[in-house]
Amino acid sequence: MKEAAIVILNYNGEAMLRQYLPQVTNNSLFDIVIVDNGSNDASLSFLRANFPDIRLVLLSENHGYSKGYNLGLEELKGEYSYYLLLNSDVEVTANWDRTLVAFLSDKPEVAACQPKVLSLVKKGYFDYAGAGGGFLDHLGYPFCRGRVLHVLEEDHNQYNDSIDLDWASGACFCVNASIFHQLGGFNPYYFSHMEEIDLCWRMRNEGYKIQYCGESSVYHLGGGTLNQVNPFKTYLNFRNSLYMLKSNLEFNSFIKVFCVRLVMDFGAMMHLLFTKGFSHSWAVVSAYADFLSKREALRYRKFKKVKGFKSAKTSPIYSIILSYYLKGKKKYSELN
Repeated sequence: MKEAAIVILNYNGEAMLRQYLPQVTNNSLFDIVIVDNGSNDASLSFLRANFPDIRLVLLSENHGYSKGYNLGLEELKGEYSYYLLLNSDVEVTANWDRTLVAFLSDKPEVAACQPKVLSLVKKGYFDYAGAGGGFLDHLGYPFCRGRVLHVLEEDHNQYNDSIDLDWASGACFCVNASIFHQLGGFNPYYFSHMEEIDLCWRMRNEGYKIQYCGESSVYHLGGGTLNQVNPFKTYLNFRNSLYMLKSNLEFNSFIKVFCVRLVMDFGAMMHLLFTKGFSHSWAVVSAYADFLSKREALRYRKFKKVKGFKSAKTSPIYSIILSYYLKGKKKYSELN
């Protein structure tokens, strides 16, 4: 069995591959595999002409991030000890992959880890997707060291450490392959957004740890598939967050959180109406409607559920929304 594979999911991403894949090949040690989600642009012809040695796993249609990765990694099952899942819009640095794999290799209790994720758009700052490591508040809202809601921190090497996390960023993370398959991978019904948070929560429910490796760093462009102005992204974030809560919390704990979330998300819906328009506000309504009417995602597989959420953060946050808007705490250091 080989040590690791770098696996990049692609859908009509020729421009991203042209821009960032050469840097991946020049700065990486392990095998590179491209899983193509039924692209109809020139991605495949570009890859075959310029990177003939890269292994291609071809899927017939766009299955999204979650199912696309599941199907692609199923083709690699049993071949590698670790997977390095990497977005196509990520610029890597020297030894990024070797550092992450070495970090995991002597820690059997750690199922996944992420590097420091910095912004390609706003150089010198952390990126929205993962930043200096991800956490959840007790209502299931995500936040990061280096990124609290919409506020990004400058990188002053303040997060060059190694700590336990609640979740690792799907933009770039290293995962133990056997644990990934043991837990059924990502929930395929999520399509995209928050599936990595759900997977990490399931891993933690099973007794594994998720950690941050500040010795490795990458730069993320972001918005390569769905940008912030797309209401479909709003819909997925709210719907998948509800799926995640129901999938990981025991019934009584879920009901308590869900009742508070109804109020909080109604406030979010009104905020979106006046800041981003009707389409984003309606996306929240659609997310709740689908969550209440479609049960397939919750029947995906039966996993261990927990009574109440236990964060890896030493001083857990009840609501990052209240901390941000009512208390004015907009940096991670202020949350303690």
